[in-house]
Amino acid sequence: MVGAAAGVTYPAGVSENSQFRFPGATGVGSLPGGDAREAAKTATGSFEDFPFLPELPARGPGADMIGRTAGMLVELYARVEPSGWRIGDRPGRDTKRARSWLGEDLDALEEFTQGYAGDLKVQAVGPWTLAAALELKNGEAALSDPGACRDLAASLAEGLRLHLAEVRRRVPDARIVLQLDEPSLTAVLRGQVRTASGYRTHRAVDRQIVEATLRDVVGAHGGGPVVVHSCAPDVPFALLRRAGAAAVSFDFSLLTERDDDAIGEAVEAGTRLFAGVVPGTEGPLSDPAGSVMGVRTLWRRLGLHPGLLAEAVTVTPACGLAGASPAYARQALAHCVRAARSLADNPE
Repeated sequence: MVGAAAGVTYPAGVSENSQFRFPGATGVGSLPGGDAREAAKTATGSFEDFPFLPELPARGPGADMIGRTAGMLVELYARVEPSGWRIGDRPGRDTKRARSWLGEDLDALEEFTQGYAGDLKVQAVGPWTLAAALELKNGEAALSDPGACRDLAASLAEGLRLHLAEVRRRVPDARIVLQLDEPSLTAVLRGQVRTASGYRTHRAVDRQIVEATLRDVVGAHGGGPVVVHSCAPDVPFALLRRAGAAAVSFDFSLLTERDDDAIGEAVEAGTRLFAGVVPGTEGPLSDPAGSVMGVRTLWRRLGLHPGLLAEAVTVTPACGLAGASPAYARQALAHCVRAARSLADNPE
């Protein structure tokens, strides 16, 4: 079969719908510490063909995952309250701080990607995790109000268009890959997001609405590759595939055999897998071949062609590395590269 966009012949077992190929390894997003230049140096130095824009939540509110994305919103603003981030009427110091830090991170990335022409990944929180985390004025999550969810998704989509345009301006020859972080997505679908009181949960959102909203936000990248990341259990692979995700990023250790059919269907439909096989927290690392042994086992269980492995799988840490030491973070990223090489050299 021939991939329509890439003009590449794929091994048996992969769909001609495959539009995108990705390099063998990359990071998830967050790194420890607060030095933007050091983080950019680590992210670009670890992955010569698939660096990423680092996030440094240790700097405080506005550098955290929710605050960083809230700073990208258009005509919606958020501020920090004791209970978390709350939507407000005007940009305050928290919004300004988030935007300032993002600008600092982009400056550092630009410095270390002069002349770069490969894939480059940037991350933002997806619409449903954002709706579960941002509070309305009454203290309840935006998730409680369908109209607020629609407004939030539209604001996010426009903010992402502007952000992606800025990244393209700074690194003009790179192919930008957008990652949407959706760790709360499964809880949203199952009605497991708690209300402000903690005694109840918000009603589950209809799957068709979830899918349509995600599709709209994925569309903000204008046909470019979008990865959806979740390090929670029970990732909805089929829904993400239908919403237009080119790849799904997940913690491999949380998979169960219940996920087999959905993963097999996703791979055969051309969805790429960003397999989080390297622990995100401090600890001894196995040899590179051992880290991807589970991926090979999964492939055999699914009956997929071994030659497809390197085409279909990108190796990553299980989740962000903000809680690790700088030394372990560098070690984990280097280990991803070695594990990906092992997968490519010995797929069976």
